[in-house]
Amino acid sequence: MILFVARRLGTMLLTMLCLTIVVFFLVNLDPNLKKLAISQTEMHATSDQLENWLAEHGYRQNFFVRYGQWLGVLQKVPTVDSATGKPARRFNFCNEPIEPSYSGVLQGNFGCSTKFKTTVAAKLFPGLAATGMLMFWVLVVMIPIALLIGILAGMREGSRTDRSLSVASIVTTATPEYVSGVIFTVIFASWLGWLNGSAASASQGLTFYNFTLPVMTLAIYGTGYIARMTRASMVEVMTQQYIRTARLKGLSFRNVVMKHALRNALIAPFTVIMLQFPWLLTGVVIVEVMFRYQGFGYTLVEAAGNNDIDLLLGCSLVSVFIVLITQLISDVGYAYLNPRIRVQ
Repeated sequence: MILFVARRLGTMLLTMLCLTIVVFFLVNLDPNLKKLAISQTEMHATSDQLENWLAEHGYRQNFFVRYGQWLGVLQKVPTVDSATGKPARRFNFCNEPIEPSYSGVLQGNFGCSTKFKTTVAAKLFPGLAATGMLMFWVLVVMIPIALLIGILAGMREGSRTDRSLSVASIVTTATPEYVSGVIFTVIFASWLGWLNGSAASASQGLTFYNFTLPVMTLAIYGTGYIARMTRASMVEVMTQQYIRTARLKGLSFRNVVMKHALRNALIAPFTVIMLQFPWLLTGVVIVEVMFRYQGFGYTLVEAAGNNDIDLLLGCSLVSVFIVLITQLISDVGYAYLNPRIRVQ
């Protein structure tokens, strides 16, 4: 197991390295750099002025040199002030050293946000914390309800309960977040007046009224999907020979389900649940923009819309890490849920 985890961690590092090179190349294409220069200078600046701004701020260095500096394996060389000829920081709002130094991702420096006029870490990590809180409550609501629906539907295949719960699961899965978000806002915020339709005040403090609608919107889709997978797995397990043997021994139906069927039936849903973490990262982009929730998704959209290169790279790095680490946890969890599965 330890050797398997070590190999997977090595693969994760190599994958992250390759993906960051691709993302770094795409966000540093010439059209993106020119848009960044326009947003940071006067709108009527000439082509020469835009080119000078890019050169002064280090965007015209060799691609691999810039990537190595961002990663932290090459020294960052400070820019030179055209007026005084002395070393200067790239951006005044970012406290970067004015002498050559290793200052990149490996050293904990994610760069400067040109949109928010601060360091990337100062904007990225509070957004991650807000999204982490949102995702936590989504999972708290989604997983128990989904498993309960799936188990109840799969225990008695073909019954009225099974058909009703299956139809409800399909309807929720077929409803995108932007549709369910609008429906919940209209019903609970506009018509009934029970809940606030915006979570923009989350940074000042979360309450039941400004936090419930984003949680409901994110949870409704995943609930149906996990419930369907749980139901299918439960139906398959309930037809196994050892379940019939347990029933013939005189065990109650409840004990058969709880002690014999449930653990094996949770293997497939466990995979789906772990896949919800990467999905939630994409889902929160829609929901956070819709409800103006100041989290990771909202930060990502703002960075993409304003060509904030360093912030985009930071968001991409976090996304890749979360996807890879959840896959590792999913593989390791297999061995603990089912002793027949061995990690080679």
